[in-house]
Amino acid sequence: MKRRLRQLLEQRALDEIAELAGGRRRVLGLLIALTFDRDPLVGWRAVEALGAAAERIAGDDPDAVRDLLRRLYWLMSEESGGICWRSPEAMAEITRRRPDLCRDYVPIVVSLLVEMAEEDLAHFRPGILWAIGRLGPVAQGKLDEVLPAITACLEHPEPQVRGMAAWCLGQCGRGELLAGRDGLFSDEAPVTLYEDGQLARTSVAELARRYAVS
Repeated sequence: MKRRLRQLLEQRALDEIAELAGGRRRVLGLLIALTFDRDPLVGWRAVEALGAAAERIAGDDPDAVRDLLRRLYWLMSEESGGICWRSPEAMAEITRRRPDLCRDYVPIVVSLLVEMAEEDLAHFRPGILWAIGRLGPVAQGKLDEVLPAITACLEHPEPQVRGMAAWCLGQCGRGELLAGRDGLFSDEAPVTLYEDGQLARTSVAELARRYAVS
């Protein structure tokens, strides 16, 4: 089954994966495992597929979706024995698709940026910024407390973090916070962005220009 799922992820056959998950709950666990795939594109598509699968299951078994979110949250801890580095992204993707069912996880995901210990945040930070951006349309009431932390990331030494902070602000409709930061618009450092089913190479400057509001 895992091999079949990987093939479907390569094809980005999300509907077919969701149907499989509807009849076989173990598909969810296999998708979590596939977020670790050696091919980054397959890993990202596994994140996306978890959202599609959860949306399909939610109508019949909402408790299974809540259990999945709890499991992903637990998998961010060392106590889990196997940290899922893409847990924030997966939690956001699931919550974005069913905010009515998973609204309690909006503040949980958003607050990771300010509540996670720095030694853990060093690895999770770019993914959390992506997760907050994905939740932007449903997280407006929860953003104020983390906006200072997001804007601080615009000056982070790692370009991936700077770029994801710019993208996050744009997705959250806060592009005005990019204005006046001239250094961003000349920052050609490379950034990798998962968007519309593909991994794209872009730059901090390109993302800043895309979303800046004067």
